Amino acid sequence: MEREAVQRRTLRVLFAAQVFSGAGLGAGVSVGALLAEDMIGGTGYAGVPAALFTTGSALAAFLVGAISQRAGRRFGLMLGLATGALGGLGTVLAAAIDSVPLLLVSLFLYGSGVATNLQARYAGADLARPDQRGRAISLVLVGTTVGAVIGPNMVDVMGGVALDLGIRELAGPFILSSAAYAVGAVIVGVMLRPDPLLFARRAQLTPEVTTAPAVVPVAHNPRNVRLAATVMVVSQLVMLAIMTMTPVHMRDHGQPLSATGLVISLHIAAMFLPSPITGNLVDRLGRMPIIAAGGMTLGAAGVVAALAPPESLPATAVALILLGLGWNLGIVGGTALLTDSVPLERRARTQGGADVALALAGATGGLGSGVMVASTSFAALSIVGGVVGLAILPLLLAVRARPAAPPVAEPEPVPVSRDAG
Repeated sequence: MEREAVQRRTLRVLFAAQVFSGAGLGAGVSVGALLAEDMIGGTGYAGVPAALFTTGSALAAFLVGAISQRAGRRFGLMLGLATGALGGLGTVLAAAIDSVPLLLVSLFLYGSGVATNLQARYAGADLARPDQRGRAISLVLVGTTVGAVIGPNMVDVMGGVALDLGIRELAGPFILSSAAYAVGAVIVGVMLRPDPLLFARRAQLTPEVTTAPAVVPVAHNPRNVRLAATVMVVSQLVMLAIMTMTPVHMRDHGQPLSATGLVISLHIAAMFLPSPITGNLVDRLGRMPIIAAGGMTLGAAGVVAALAPPESLPATAVALILLGLGWNLGIVGGTALLTDSVPLERRARTQGGADVALALAGATGGLGSGVMVASTSFAALSIVGGVVGLAILPLLLAVRARPAAPPVAEPEPVPVSRDAG
């Protein structure tokens, strides 16, 4: 009962923090490519912000995972969000003084908020029972939805604030990003008590009056760890590559900034809003079918994005919605599979390592997308992205065809006494 009470409190606190950190993520992502193109010059540089976001998030994912493993989720998440806030503030200052070096450093730091926002989903699963793990992960992701939908739709408003302050209009959303990440850091630092990961470790080692330990130990399954990480990496790579260049593609074909904000907000809503349904399906149907559905949806998104008329706002929106939904299926399914396959003793560090690979893949997609569109077209980028997403399907078949290796045995749990107390 105590574990369930702590889990409910943990999910409430994470949900509140994710509302703000989601706003920080959504606002900056909406205009990052446009700001870089404006300050550096040339479409080929439009992917630089996404590359810096994700490279910075790779380092942050490793550090947040390592810090969480040692000191608990609360301190790791708080530090990551605070660094993201600092990056957002630096981006605003860089735009104000027209400093490209400061812009690049600040975007790198801003990536810490992106990584920490994603790492919070692991904290939601620390105390969840295996049959409720998908739903716990999804609830944390839903918190991101609220803020992430608000953020891009504040682009025009925050752009006006920036102009009133005498700086570039495109720097305005980063003012919101910085403030939102800072509030998220305060919520986690003050309210995430007791720490879910540290509590789970104590619960696993403490004899219970009931017939089972509060947190059931799991065996380490390296094959499933690799599969889960690969699925998340592919989902992030395809999503970020296409999403990064969509604002540039829309602007080049006469779409206003408000239309870009609307499409990106719908995309981010599709990334996070279906999470309760996805989480429930992951728990009921299993991890593999949902991961397969994610690969097929990413493939469909690439085809629709390639065929959509450039001047058609509805067609572009449909493509980005499918892209977000495919990402959601892959991330929720992959996260649940990864958490199933790693014991508490190494969980946070392994999860951080998986998110490092995810972030590096995103950096590759973000930087490569600008270069590819500059040398070919947005349609070519979309087709390639769709094909990469579909590659998840043969990967699943190959893993299922190979005989499963025996899991690495973990120490036996403390014996349970029915007569305790």
